[in-house]
Amino acid sequence: MKKEIIINSLANEHRIAILEDNRLAELFVEVPGKERVVGDIYLGKVAKVMPGIRAAFIDIGLQQDAFLHFSDIGDSLQEYNALFDEDDDEDDPLEPRSVHGFAGGDGGEAAQAVTVAPPPTPPRARRHEDRRRDINLQKGQEILVQITKEPVGKKGVRVTSEISLPGRFLVLLPFDGKVGVSKKLTNFKERRRLRKFVRFLLSDGFGAIIRTVAEGKTEELIKQDLEELVKVWRSIEKAVKNENAPALIYKDMNTTSSVIRDLFSHDVERVVVDEKKMFKEIKAYVQWTSPDMLNRLELYRGKEPVFDKYGVEKDIQTLLSRKVWLKSGGYIYIEKTEAMTVIDVNSGRYAAKKEQEQNSLRTDLEAAREICRQLRLRDIGGIIVIDFIDLEDEKNKKKVYDEVKKELRKDRAKVTALPLTEFGLMQLTRQRIRQSVHLSFSEACPTCGGTGLVQSKTTTINTIERWIRRFKSESREFRLQLRVHPSIGEYLTHGTISRLTRIMFKLFVKIKIVPDATLQADEFRFISVKSGKDITEDYKA
Repeated sequence: MKKEIIINSLANEHRIAILEDNRLAELFVEVPGKERVVGDIYLGKVAKVMPGIRAAFIDIGLQQDAFLHFSDIGDSLQEYNALFDEDDDEDDPLEPRSVHGFAGGDGGEAAQAVTVAPPPTPPRARRHEDRRRDINLQKGQEILVQITKEPVGKKGVRVTSEISLPGRFLVLLPFDGKVGVSKKLTNFKERRRLRKFVRFLLSDGFGAIIRTVAEGKTEELIKQDLEELVKVWRSIEKAVKNENAPALIYKDMNTTSSVIRDLFSHDVERVVVDEKKMFKEIKAYVQWTSPDMLNRLELYRGKEPVFDKYGVEKDIQTLLSRKVWLKSGGYIYIEKTEAMTVIDVNSGRYAAKKEQEQNSLRTDLEAAREICRQLRLRDIGGIIVIDFIDLEDEKNKKKVYDEVKKELRKDRAKVTALPLTEFGLMQLTRQRIRQSVHLSFSEACPTCGGTGLVQSKTTTINTIERWIRRFKSESREFRLQLRVHPSIGEYLTHGTISRLTRIMFKLFVKIKIVPDATLQADEFRFISVKSGKDITEDYKA
């Protein structure tokens, strides 16, 4: 599979497109005010503990408190508490592990262990069992947390107290003694070499995960990566002791840098950047981490916009559409709700010249591939329900299910899919880390609030008439000024005997219309002519 990364940089926006076989598979957008926050580390303060849902809310200085589930606290809470000990002596001498006589890999030079102050080693044999235990969190307690999920809708960020610091080749685990290796690294000898070398470098109490891109890398490169991560952790330790909660302790890379760090691997044929400054920054980073991949970097110099050149702009337009057409003439319809995402598959213009079962199967298989692509492209998370075209044959239903599972293997997010039900529905859950990408291009309509519907003019007029009835039953005044949106004002006064005239004669009141474009179409304000005051709220239901 041909894989490319295309980066388009503007003054107020950075867009990163991941192409697979010349088609847009993933899109990352970074705009001012919507910067990436996953990976950021905060010194927070426990705002509320709720044992009933086994969670706590942490004040980290954002608009909404962060959500911390007890399962995300793990076994290292006591070790984190040691960071807040004011009697800690940073100048205590610490003996690094001896490295004499060790030669990692195939006859490489002896490596030096990274000298780091080891935190207390946490217990390792009771992870899942102890997560069911009672968590001793107190309101006002300070705690170090890391953001794992972006805010979604009215929900704040989700955090964990199990800190991890990602690098190019390693992920440092400050309070976890394990050394893991990416499952995608399948060479047994290489796994053993890397695990042995990294375990040797780490001080007691520190752990690490070896990333796929570490395969074949020299021990010197891996050692440098670990040293950089340890320096970052050192700065975090100092900040924790000097800052008052809530405070941002560590800011992770921006979206562009993190994509290059995490996704620029040997299966990527090239990275195309259309901005010189960013190209130089990426080149300097790759020169340090993977000099053998420098020839895959390319500065785009064409006059045509880079996203137009690679056909990305057309695919982006589908992100804002609910309907996505299939090559066969069928289409899928994507509807986002508060609780879940619902996807409907329709045969559309697909001619039914052959038997219906085969037509339905072909449409469902094509839709399965496109739906999995759209899930990644739009970054849809949470519960997803797909309504496929009904199939009678159980073998055909299994073909559709197998096709979905095959396509989901390309997805980096964790996805669970269940077989089709008797009604032809497939249920999925997809890991949600950030907001759906279409929110980077759009915002809720100020008039309809994102529902796509507004109150009808007739309903608004009826609400106004009911207000006047309540007003007349409690007041002796008969002269009012009515401020409404211009469209409602025109609707009220249109005609020889207008709707407003009928209301005034019917209720014995004199009303002067004042158009006000600042009001929504379903809003109105009544002003007493006698007092000059706004009396709208006084007579509302």
